[in-house]
Formats: sequence, structure tokens, C-alpha cells
Amino acid sequence: MQNIRLLLRSLGCIAAFALITTTGCNSKSEPSAAPTTQAQAPPKMKMTTDIPPEITTPDSVETSIGTLKFSDGFPDDKTTQLVYDNLDLTHAEQAYLSGIPGTSIQAFLPAAKKFGGVDGNVMIFEDRMDSKALWLTPNNSSVYFYTWIDTTKGPIVMETPPNVLGIFDDHWFRWVGDYGNAGPDKGQGGKFLILPPGYKGEVPKGYFVMRPSTYGVWAPGRGMLVNGDSKPAVESIKKLLKIYPLAQAAHPPVTKFTDMSGIPHNTIHANDYHFYEELHEVLEMEPNEALDPETLGIFASIGLQKGKPFAPDERMKKILTEAVAIGNATARTLAFRSRNQASYIYPGSSWWIPSNSGFEFMLAPGVFDLDTRTAFFYWATAVTPAMFAKMIGRGSQYAAAFTDSSHHALDGSKTYKVHLPPNIPAKDNWSFTLYDNQTRSCLQTDQRFPSVNSFDKGLVTNPDGSIDVWFGPKLPQGAPAANWAQTIPGKGWNMLFRLYGPLAPWFDKTWRVGEVELVN
Repeated sequence: MQNIRLLLRSLGCIAAFALITTTGCNSKSEPSAAPTTQAQAPPKMKMTTDIPPEITTPDSVETSIGTLKFSDGFPDDKTTQLVYDNLDLTHAEQAYLSGIPGTSIQAFLPAAKKFGGVDGNVMIFEDRMDSKALWLTPNNSSVYFYTWIDTTKGPIVMETPPNVLGIFDDHWFRWVGDYGNAGPDKGQGGKFLILPPGYKGEVPKGYFVMRPSTYGVWAPGRGMLVNGDSKPAVESIKKLLKIYPLAQAAHPPVTKFTDMSGIPHNTIHANDYHFYEELHEVLEMEPNEALDPETLGIFASIGLQKGKPFAPDERMKKILTEAVAIGNATARTLAFRSRNQASYIYPGSSWWIPSNSGFEFMLAPGVFDLDTRTAFFYWATAVTPAMFAKMIGRGSQYAAAFTDSSHHALDGSKTYKVHLPPNIPAKDNWSFTLYDNQTRSCLQTDQRFPSVNSFDKGLVTNPDGSIDVWFGPKLPQGAPAANWAQTIPGKGWNMLFRLYGPLAPWFDKTWRVGEVELVN
């Protein structure tokens, strides 16, 4: 018998005895991890009972990822590889969709560091933001300013000017608080104190206190135009906006401002493999306690962990590259072609609201509206309750259109018209702004500002008080130039209709914005 065993080993094969038969083998390959048993019914034993078929696994299962094969429930080598590739791909897709909020904030940091929007300094668009700035869905009807607040060395004070709309969002793009017209200072300006996560020190009086879960806080704001003029807002912001460490409150350093108007720069996260590197940067900068264990677990499953290098092998890089492509397509589809009927303002309309589940994206207490959250953060710049709350005469309201009244994609080579009935419900102003489908940033046309605003000079109102707004590659015959926004042949686009200081008819829908009508 010993001689037989030696002979079989010398031939590179494995012998099995008793009830196990020999399997075919190849001397150039490793033995299979899943030995194949002889197709036979197991004997009935003393403890044998009837097994429900629904709890068993067939020997062969046809799926979208291929044929999965098992030996009495044990996956073979090919099935094991298919399953792990699919699992890694699924986790990577989940990481992309869950990571968009963090990377969207992280994408602001290169520009902020380059142009002076960190360490107590501020970037401001003194002559409004034009289409050279790659931002997600900005407007052209206010004075943007923003800064990055870093509390790793201690609490930071931010003194705000009056008559602005400002937001504190944490590094995972969660709302922390408002300042300005929708904030506790009620638009009068005030002193805000931003504390580090888990801060245990003394909190002095006289401040509006913000307690983010992350060290990094993004603090954008908008100054209101006065009769279409940006100068009053710019002067107020540059004079009164101050940012400094609490430890230097007695002698605060001077806040410096960089005018970003007309300066090309990018603030949008990557949609290729680099996305995961951006996500890793956020994890390295922030405490794990800022996220829930399940989300951290999804990131960890593809090699993204705080304190550990992100160094996927070639197999994993290939999977991540495919996952980000699928994830990007998913986010883009959720935003541009929402299947959630509750997200449309009117039945059968093309006008879409950024979130029908509020700024926290909750379907019910403790239940996330995952698809709406993904669509919103893929497409929008900031989040605050003021974007969704019913505040008569305060804050702002939004409606987006990605298709025309026939639900066809908006085509830059065609001409469209939107009719605004009389008595537009905006205390302050209204506007249309056009965006490039690719970048979700302002459409880069021959017009510096791809928009039509209620304060635009020359805007023509119809005799009954209604207004018609036109969109197309050329000024339509007979249309007023101020009522027209240019599009680009061969390029897809979308737009936002904004109301600043929205009035009751918008909320009760007794006033309705017209559909986007194709003009033949």
C-alpha cells in the first residue's frame, strides 16, 4: 500500500480512499479547494429529517455575474473568485455613493489652500460668481464668500455681517447651523463659536455656539444684492466678517480676502479612481466617531481606514475604477432622471425639488432616504434647513428642470420657453440659472452669467404682469435680450429656478412656474 501511495504522489495526483473517489488533477496546477464528491444521494441516517428545499443551495445557479457552482453547498474556486469580485465591487459602489458628501466638501480644499480660504482668510466673489468657477449649482444673483474652518488647534470665532445667508456644514456635509438671515442672529450679524469635536473646555458667554462632529467645517455665505448692485454687500462683508482662534479674541488677526471673480478654479470631486483617494483624505483628517460604524465598515472593506495607507493592488484598482463608473452613473441617474414621484413639485411636471425628505434626508425617524441624499449631494453645493423649510418671506426655495414638458433631455441646440404667471411669489428676487450636465456647474457660454434674474436691466414684463423667459443657442426672433439665456449646440444642460424670500403662493401652489416648453 505504501508503494501505491508513493507512486500516486510521484505522478502528481491525490488519492482518496473509502467513500471518496479520486479526482482528475493536473500536475501544473494546485489541487482544488472544493473537492468534488461523487454524485450520489447521502444515506438516510438516524437523525435524518426532511430538509426544506428553500434553505438549500443547488449545485449550479445562473446569475448576472455568471454560473455559480457548488459541491453540496461548498463553492468551487471559480465561484469563490466571482463572489469576492462582486462583493468588492458592491462595497466599492456603496463607498462611492456614501462618500459623495465627504469628497464634495474635500474638493473645496485645494482651491481654498491655493487662493486663501483657510486659516481665517476668506475667498469672495466681489463681482458675483461667473461660469469660470467650477462649483456645483451656484447662482449668479448674490455675492458668494467662503472659508474653511479648522478646529484641530482649538475653538474658532467667526464674526458675521448682517443681511447674509450663511451655513456651517461639517466635513461629511452635514448641517451644523446657519448664520445670517436664517440663523440665530436673525440677519443682524453676530459672534459664532465653532468648537472641536468632544470639546470639554469652558465655553464663554456671548457667542452662538456650534458643535460639529468634525474638525473641519465649511462655512459658505451669500451677500444680498441691492437693486442688482453687489458693492454694498461686498463692503459690509469685508468690513465686518472676521475669523480667528478664540485664544486670540483679545487681539484678533486681520482677516484677508481674495477676490475670486473671473478666476478659473475647480471645487468638484473626482469621478474616477482618484475619488477614493479624496475619500481617504477625509478619513485621515476626521475622527472615526464622526461616522457610524456601518459606513466606516463599508469604507474599510475596500481598504479605506483612518491611520492606514490606502494601497490597493492591481486587481482592486481595476474593481474600484469600475465601481466609481457605476456609482457615478447611479448618482447621475438619481439626480437627472428621478423615479421618485414625490420629488416632483406638480403631478406630471418636469420641475424637481432637491429633496422631498428634508435637509436630513429621512423617510421616517431613523430611516434614511438614501437615493435622495445621493442625488442631492452629487448635484448641490450646500445643505441647510433653510433650503427646504416653509419660511414666508425668508430664505430661498428651489426648483430644478433636467427635461422639457415632454420629459426629453434639454438640448443646447434647441430653443425653449418658460412662462411665469403674474405676481411671482418672491419678496426679494427670482432667477433662472443654467448648468452644464457634465460639471453641474454654470454653463460656459458667451454670456458671463448664464442666467436671467429679476433685477437684470432691460427685463421685459408682459402687459398682464407675466414674464416669458427664453433658452436657446441664439436669441429668438422678437424675444428681449434680457429675457434670454444662451445654450450651446451639442451640449446638454439643466437649470434651477430660485425664489429669494418666497411667499405663500409658492408653498400652497396657487402660483405655479410654467413648464419648459420646446419652441418649434
